[in-house]
Amino acid sequence: MEVTAKTKDGKEVFADQKVYMTQATSSKDEKMIYGAQWKVGYLRDTSLQPYKTRDESFEIKLPEGVRTVDVTVELTYQLFPGDKIPIHTVTKEVTLDK
Repeated sequence: MEVTAKTKDGKEVFADQKVYMTQATSSKDEKMIYGAQWKVGYLRDTSLQPYKTRDESFEIKLPEGVRTVDVTVELTYQLFPGDKIPIHTVTKEVTLDK
């Protein structure tokens, strides 16, 4: 998931990314591994589960004088490095004014 915030003139003021995947270990040490052939135990499950919603929070510090930004959230599926398949994109205007 990639989150970006841009001002009205198109200047990017915020960018962040979160990766959702299970994190596994060989159970010999705390080092994370990714190959399915080496996985013995799971450290924690940070993947997206079917039919379950997930709330995420991002704190965006705006530059002086900026009160409105366009926030874009892109959810993609990545099978291999550099190979991103878009799933869903949402863009909303967020303002500090009422």
